[in-house]
Amino acid sequence: MELIRPSIEYRASFLEAVREYRADGKPIRFDFDMAESDFPRFVKELNEHAEGLHMPEDYVPETIFWLVDGGEYIGQINIRHYLNGHLLTIGGHIGYDIRPSRRNRGYGTKQLQMVLPKAKELGIDRVLVTCDVSNVGSRKIIEHGGGFLENQVPNPDTGEDKLRFWINL
Repeated sequence: MELIRPSIEYRASFLEAVREYRADGKPIRFDFDMAESDFPRFVKELNEHAEGLHMPEDYVPETIFWLVDGGEYIGQINIRHYLNGHLLTIGGHIGYDIRPSRRNRGYGTKQLQMVLPKAKELGIDRVLVTCDVSNVGSRKIIEHGGGFLENQVPNPDTGEDKLRFWINL
């Protein structure tokens, strides 16, 4: 199991995972059509997010890692290099997901543990990680990663409160 930067090597399992997310009803925040039609370009643009390229105007640079195991895409974890107002309140430094067919197997906990040293390398000494109040699995992942709960805040985007955790690196 390892964290890697997005790679064309994992095209088939990545697209398979995206189909799982769609079937699960999870919104996808990237251009799935481009991923299907021009995967090398799609991967290049994901990797350029670390320089702040190919991102909506209100987004901050983020380094994206894919968790792979046995040659298969398992999930994604992103480190946002700094916090804007929205990220400080709702989104946090780190966002992650595990494909639906691989959830509840410890991958989320391992992925978070593996990315924390990479956040430190980016000069972040303390990371904010958030989750929906109803997402018990994500809360457990964050707590296993050393997160301590600061507070619960309303999320005007979804109507469901967010829990805000800090992890000292």
